[in-house]
Amino acid sequence: MTTRFYSHPIYLEHLTPAGHPERPDRLRAIARVLEHDVFDALDRVEATLGDEATILYAHPAEQLERVKAQIPAEGIARIDADTSASPKSWEAALMAIGAANAAVDDVFTGKADNVFVAARPPGHHAEKTRAMGFCLFNNAAIAARHAQKAHGAERIAIVDWDVHHGNGTQDIFWDDPTVLYCSTHQMPLYPGTGAKNETGAGNIVNAPLSPQSGGELFREAFESHILPALDDFRPDLIIISAGFDAHQRDPLAEINLEEADFAWATAELMDRAGRWSNNRLVSLLEGGYDLQGLALSVAAHLGRLMKG
Repeated sequence: MTTRFYSHPIYLEHLTPAGHPERPDRLRAIARVLEHDVFDALDRVEATLGDEATILYAHPAEQLERVKAQIPAEGIARIDADTSASPKSWEAALMAIGAANAAVDDVFTGKADNVFVAARPPGHHAEKTRAMGFCLFNNAAIAARHAQKAHGAERIAIVDWDVHHGNGTQDIFWDDPTVLYCSTHQMPLYPGTGAKNETGAGNIVNAPLSPQSGGELFREAFESHILPALDDFRPDLIIISAGFDAHQRDPLAEINLEEADFAWATAELMDRAGRWSNNRLVSLLEGGYDLQGLALSVAAHLGRLMKG
């Protein structure tokens, strides 16, 4: 079992205002924990720039140009109350898209069985026509479309365990039955979407968790809603929107997961990838804002991916 890992120094140059939770130190914390010799076998690859045209897989041209126009020549520009951009943010966003699409290529061509992409900015809040929630473009949605267009995949499943609902991914695939979107998330919480009755074309599965839920309820949501949906759908590829802000240490929410819960969910999704997707699984970093909780959770997630 080959696990590939993508990152790039440019992700550290996507700057946010002082005190902002989505900060470059997140990737530095991940890099430090991956220095442990248990990760020596990890196939580390530097990301390359994505093709700007692939943004159009998930966003209209007007939105691409709108975001590009908001990238400042200097300093930090506010896109909305939560989302900002700095001079290197465009390059970082293209590099995040490039890594996500390369990860898809890797699992379809056999270069890797599974891939984890540690990139910034994250993506799952970016709607078709709106950048928001720390996100400029929807990396997971673009990667899903890339799998369909470049590799002829018919059915893509996106499983999102970030503590915040992936409103952007839901928006993009709302009426598209070729993409299954499954999410566990705290509710009520930003962005306010993700109720059980939000089902799209029957391809949206939301399993919201109440504040203070722990691992037992998280696992129950997976077993009762997400895993059966995957078994019914039989995807050609599984993409994980891997946010780690449901960790008990995270300051932005009130779900009490531990590293073992993320490892368990990883194993369950690997099992489904083995059954239906020829082991093809791509994991994209989303949230996670306590540096220790993030680092330990990523280590647990990657360690499980590497076990096969």
